[in-house]
Amino acid sequence: MRVMGVDPGLTRCGLSMVEGGAGRKVTALDVDVVRTPSDVELHRRLLTISDTVEHWMDTHRPDVIAIERVFANQNANTAMGTAQAGGVIALAAARRGIDVHFHTPSEVKAAVTGNGRADKAQVTTMVTKILGLQQKPTPADAADALALAICHCWRAPMIARMAEAEAKAAEFKKQYAAKVKAARA
Repeated sequence: MRVMGVDPGLTRCGLSMVEGGAGRKVTALDVDVVRTPSDVELHRRLLTISDTVEHWMDTHRPDVIAIERVFANQNANTAMGTAQAGGVIALAAARRGIDVHFHTPSEVKAAVTGNGRADKAQVTTMVTKILGLQQKPTPADAADALALAICHCWRAPMIARMAEAEAKAAEFKKQYAAKVKAARA
């Protein structure tokens, strides 16, 4: 499975591409950070992010996109910009029929470090070890994008099982409702 990990942001948007193999084997294919100056109009910044992401999707052909879920923090402007960047990326994926999954920062940290409250240095160190990289990815947005892709590779089997279980439960509910309706008739 080829996963594109995205750490969304207006000033720095981390992008990564990894290939998930058997078990927990993950191989890094590419990583980059899209930068947009804060003095540029919002719509132009979003266009730069969109153009770069679309190029990545067309070039790397991911099977799925893993995006960090926006969480409320003290700076509403930062949260808004992060959400807008994530929305542009999710839209580009939807236009190409690529599934999108959102992961919280604590899910990602727990997946790669075993601790949902790990700091950025711990995440970067573990990403470097997991992928067998020669040097630590910088800036932190690049490491975070790789961590998102790794997290999704490792969580995908569980996500698929959950979706299958939910589909079965919905079918059983539908069958039960039909039996109840038939019994009342």
